[in-house]
Amino acid sequence: MPYLNQNIIDIFSIGYVIAEWTIRIAMLIVVPLRRPPGSARGWLVAALFIPIPALILYLLIGRPTYPRWRRKRFTKARQMLAIATDEINHSEFCSRPVLPDTYASASKLVENLGQFPIMGGNKVNLLADYDGVIDELVADINRARHHVHILTYIFANDRTGSKIIEALKNAAERGVECRVLIDALGSRRWSRDIIDQLTSGGVQAARALPVTFLRRRSARADLRNHRKIAIIDSSHGFIGSQNIIDAQYAPGLFNRELVVHVAGPVVLEMQAVFAADWFLETGQVLDEATFFQHRHGAGSTTAQLLPSGPDYPVAGAGRLVVALIYSARRRIVITTPYFIPDVALVQALETAVMRGVEVILILSRASDSQLVGLAQRSYYEQMLRAGIAIYLYPDGLLHAKHIMIDELICVIGSTNIDIRSFQLNAEASLILYDEKVANMLEAEQDKNIAASDRLNRESWDQRPRPVKLVENIARLVSPLL
Repeated sequence: MPYLNQNIIDIFSIGYVIAEWTIRIAMLIVVPLRRPPGSARGWLVAALFIPIPALILYLLIGRPTYPRWRRKRFTKARQMLAIATDEINHSEFCSRPVLPDTYASASKLVENLGQFPIMGGNKVNLLADYDGVIDELVADINRARHHVHILTYIFANDRTGSKIIEALKNAAERGVECRVLIDALGSRRWSRDIIDQLTSGGVQAARALPVTFLRRRSARADLRNHRKIAIIDSSHGFIGSQNIIDAQYAPGLFNRELVVHVAGPVVLEMQAVFAADWFLETGQVLDEATFFQHRHGAGSTTAQLLPSGPDYPVAGAGRLVVALIYSARRRIVITTPYFIPDVALVQALETAVMRGVEVILILSRASDSQLVGLAQRSYYEQMLRAGIAIYLYPDGLLHAKHIMIDELICVIGSTNIDIRSFQLNAEASLILYDEKVANMLEAEQDKNIAASDRLNRESWDQRPRPVKLVENIARLVSPLL
């Protein structure tokens, strides 16, 4: 009997080893196909050390694509976007200004990536006061006459969330059509209460990309709708990095954000993205004649919206950032809370310095994810050696996400400088072609630089070796974060 048991154990052990090596070899063949090198490396490292868990994880979240039913629905959503874009293009109120050469190639790339054209006649204001953003949004909701549409990653059941809920319920009582779409995972702690409160007050509300194991149409947990957009009466909008949650959502951690308050034709592009996302989650089609009403321009700023995410055939956000970096001639300033670049972005930044371009990274010293923070810090030495200036914001979490190129082109939105934003999340970025807006953004960046500590290469090199080791291990799996 003991002999039989030993044989069973030996057979099981041999089978286990064969299974592990079969997984390793299979993933070595499959993983690199149509996958960025950094991401492939992360999966292969995981397969080498923990092959069976790596296989399970890969089958669950390894391929950044949505289920077939959603891809079919998005085909129709893209048709809706195309129709809306055509309507915008042919409106007598929506001007398409002729851009100088310094802007033309960037705007053409954005249009090819996200399909939306440049729109002139916009009025833009940059809002950096956290509570001031909420107050402005509440004021616009209170003035709404026809509809309010809000799409956000986090909608918390706290003081800030209560302000927005009350304003929306009051608007619905006045006969204003209100719709709210919140990411199911980002708002998981509050989504049920938030939706109950909103729907009981006459507001239409839905969860984006719900994750459940019992529903056929459950979404993958790692593919999220990270956009932050609000549209009021098709004329005013908000877009940026700020969620609907108190600034101090965690003890001792205050968020610092930047939001664009915009009026003008580009708001219709924001409306089109909301309409597509609303259709994807609810199956409801918003009436074009009602929600895409064209009005005269409100200002002089030229703007363009870039939506991106797994639904789109090309990974738009990353391509745009790399292209803008290569186009820079004088100065690049990037502000982001999460900096986990891929190979293409690292090479673009290093090449920019070699071309004589000043490159500045404004990052947050604090992080709301320890593993992400470790992976991010592993890139600092390489950036410093390349001659890139790094400023670490010490007061809370600098959650703003924006880029300025040569004091000419500004990119502001929900997109972080990491692989998650470039490939996995649905994001929205507003590209602004205006020197006055660039001056406003430069003033905001200068405030952040003045409040930050510049990272010194010599002192950074003196970090203890165990710390460097942990950071480098985190870097190995950073493409999976």
